[in-house]
Amino acid sequence: MPEKNLDLSSLPMLTLKHIPEPNADAQQITALIKERGRITGYRLSDGRTLNKEDGIRLARQGGIRGVGIATRNGSEYLKSLPDGSERNNLGNLPSVTP
Repeated sequence: MPEKNLDLSSLPMLTLKHIPEPNADAQQITALIKERGRITGYRLSDGRTLNKEDGIRLARQGGIRGVGIATRNGSEYLKSLPDGSERNNLGNLPSVTP
């Protein structure tokens, strides 16, 4: 039986529950705020810091570019949109303490 060629490039997008359209003035996440190794918030390119829930809310409103909203175990979280660059993936951003 011949193997089918699968396009795996779309798999990361399938894990996202919502992909907001960013506003013209949308910010980028520049650092993750972590407490005891867990993400509790985000620092944005305009210098603001938001807790996790406010970050998700702002992203849903188009205020943060480059992220989608995913769900794990019933909890929402932000996830980087694949763009071919590893540098701006949330997991590769610096971590800061609150």
